[in-house]
Amino acid sequence: MNREMVAILGAAESGMGAALLAKQKGYEVFVSDYHEIDEKNREVLLNNEIQWEENGHSIEKLSQATVVVKSPGIPETAAIIQALKKRGKKIVSEIEFASQFTNAMLIGITGSNGKTTTASLIYRLVSDAGKNVKLGGNIGKSFAGLLTEGDAECFILELSSFQLDGIENFKPHIAVMTNLSPDHLDRYEHDYEKYIAAKFRMIMNQNHEDYFIYNADDINIVRWIENIEIKSKLIPFSTKKQMEKGVFLNENKIIITIDNEPIIMPTKTIGIKGEHNLKNAMAASTVAKLLQIRKQTIRESLERFQGVEHRLETVAKINNVLYINDSKATNVNATYYALESVKSPVIWIVGGVDKGNDYSDLLLLVNEKVKAIICLGIDNEKIKKTFSGIVDTFIETSSMKEAVMWSQRLSEKNNTVLLSPACASFDLFKNYEDRGRQFKEAVRNLN
Repeated sequence: MNREMVAILGAAESGMGAALLAKQKGYEVFVSDYHEIDEKNREVLLNNEIQWEENGHSIEKLSQATVVVKSPGIPETAAIIQALKKRGKKIVSEIEFASQFTNAMLIGITGSNGKTTTASLIYRLVSDAGKNVKLGGNIGKSFAGLLTEGDAECFILELSSFQLDGIENFKPHIAVMTNLSPDHLDRYEHDYEKYIAAKFRMIMNQNHEDYFIYNADDINIVRWIENIEIKSKLIPFSTKKQMEKGVFLNENKIIITIDNEPIIMPTKTIGIKGEHNLKNAMAASTVAKLLQIRKQTIRESLERFQGVEHRLETVAKINNVLYINDSKATNVNATYYALESVKSPVIWIVGGVDKGNDYSDLLLLVNEKVKAIICLGIDNEKIKKTFSGIVDTFIETSSMKEAVMWSQRLSEKNNTVLLSPACASFDLFKNYEDRGRQFKEAVRNLN
């Protein structure tokens, strides 16, 4: 029995998964949360005889740990992290901690936008091919939480920059980078290059037997690839240029050329629409090709896949007004895709916790498409300052119910009400899922 102690900082999804996995592997476990622990999670800790504390951290107790597992929401600058580092404590992410307990194939997906859709689509393709596969990470269950339920042939992991900050040896066999745009800059000293560096940590342990699938239309991804050493096999995808080796678009067909047997997939039958989703489908199909999944299976899976909850999700059409839930759009780039995809006049519900956003990229689209802005956040000054000269109607609200009621009043036949906040949700909601579900509930309760 291993009686080394593992300390877990944070008792949400990631921390709870790490705690249960550590307990399962025979460690002494101590969970510490700066805030109050959710009642349901307290019960799980008690039932599993795991020690815990809440509303603060005990540095002396935490210092007894051999390794400290940090939840992704805790920044490196947090006082407890700095104090533990001064004492020479090893601090890793839950992704790093979990990865030592499996020899399964790991597929990692990161990017500023599209990673949830791409990871979910890869899961559909691989599971439809009959493989024992699990999906998690920054979506659904934590990696550690999945491992407590048993191993698998393959784990598909959506990876945020925060999760990648704390890795040392974690290595996906296949890595996918969908795109890059400024996000979470408040966490990276408002330095875009530091954010990009965090994303590229995903491939730092790859070798010549591994694969890196990347968006060749993204200038920052290409720039970094040209300036760092990469040992893995590079597979680019593009909707703008043709390539001898890689994935590209030609006359409404996706051409995948990795070996001597190219795969040709028609785009018109793909279930998810829009150029950004076409790129997500390209990346996912490339993973499927590397895993030697049959072309027919890939095609059928692409046809059936209808997207993920809270990402350009059609909620209802009421009196010829379309209501779309894009709560997962927590940065400007994601909202850009959403506004670009809507073809009718928009009542735009926006706002939340600003992460260092530059809204100027949205000016042309807002000028062209948005007839009214409904702010849903505690501090809306930056949004008002950016768009007040462009959009005449500006409403400030403090609840989802109020925002949706205003959207109904302001909308006319053939308009679209779009919840695409471009911000994090933590000022008024538990998370973006809570925000999206409240939106859907409020829409369905409209008379």
